[in-house]
Amino acid sequence: MENGSTSREDLELLGLEEMEGLRYFYCPLLSVIYLYILILSIVIVFVVLTNPSLHEPMYILICNLVLNGIFGSSSFFPKLLADLWTSSKTISRDGCLTQSLFITVYAYLEIMTFAVMAYDRYLAVCHPLQYAILMTNARVIKFLINCSLVFFMLLLVSTLLTMRLPLCGTQIKNVFCDNMSIFILACTDTSINNIYGTIITIVIICSMLLIIIFSYVRIYIVCLRLSKESRHKALHTLGTHLINFSIFLLGFVFMFMRHRLSTNNLSISTHVGLSVPSLVIPPFMNPLVFGVRTKALKSKIVLPFKKVDALIKLLHPMKK
Repeated sequence: MENGSTSREDLELLGLEEMEGLRYFYCPLLSVIYLYILILSIVIVFVVLTNPSLHEPMYILICNLVLNGIFGSSSFFPKLLADLWTSSKTISRDGCLTQSLFITVYAYLEIMTFAVMAYDRYLAVCHPLQYAILMTNARVIKFLINCSLVFFMLLLVSTLLTMRLPLCGTQIKNVFCDNMSIFILACTDTSINNIYGTIITIVIICSMLLIIIFSYVRIYIVCLRLSKESRHKALHTLGTHLINFSIFLLGFVFMFMRHRLSTNNLSISTHVGLSVPSLVIPPFMNPLVFGVRTKALKSKIVLPFKKVDALIKLLHPMKK
């Protein structure tokens, strides 16, 4: 770590040096991935908004999930692509803190959405007669907005606590900024930051995980007593949620695992490899998995393409 403290100097993203040699490979690849996330996510949101039959809590939650994917990937991809094209390897300290805030908000909103989706399916399967009363569209939207505001304010406090720290180094072993990467550069005691971050992480993450585990276990128990057709339908929905949640959780664990390991012995490539998937795979997979495995949503997405295909066949009938 470099000597002396800094408060406003640019920080170096060492991971960009690892990628620069293959930037003409990474830039087109990352551009395609980002465009895919944007286009397919926007299509899903548009389909849900324009089809009254999909104005239900489950599809509202799917919309929130893919919109959060756009938010998370947009806090990562544009800066990375711009840096690779321009061979820039720095980010301002304020920019670093802002990116860290947005990425952390994305992660908390992601797990919160999965928790609400799990509880929604729990009510639908275990309390079907009360579902329409307990899970209304207005109630779901209000809950999502309130939770988003609370999470943002809690994490903003964490960012402000980090902002006050003088730094004795400028090198971040990654291609983006996160709070822990800034912590390890601090010259002074970070106990307040660590205590505050640990408390909100334990309270929020553990409570969300408990809701998810409780909901899925209860759904599975009820499924064992259903008819074969009903059980298959319920388990299909449950499997869709578990696939996407597992993908996110794995990336989330990898992202934070690198800070619990002996960071001095980890290569920069390992830092990048452990953290980047959490920002790429969930936003990439969520629209694909829900668009393919959710039958009602899938049918609405492919309907315009079927109409176009039918119109083409009508205008250009095959010759016998």
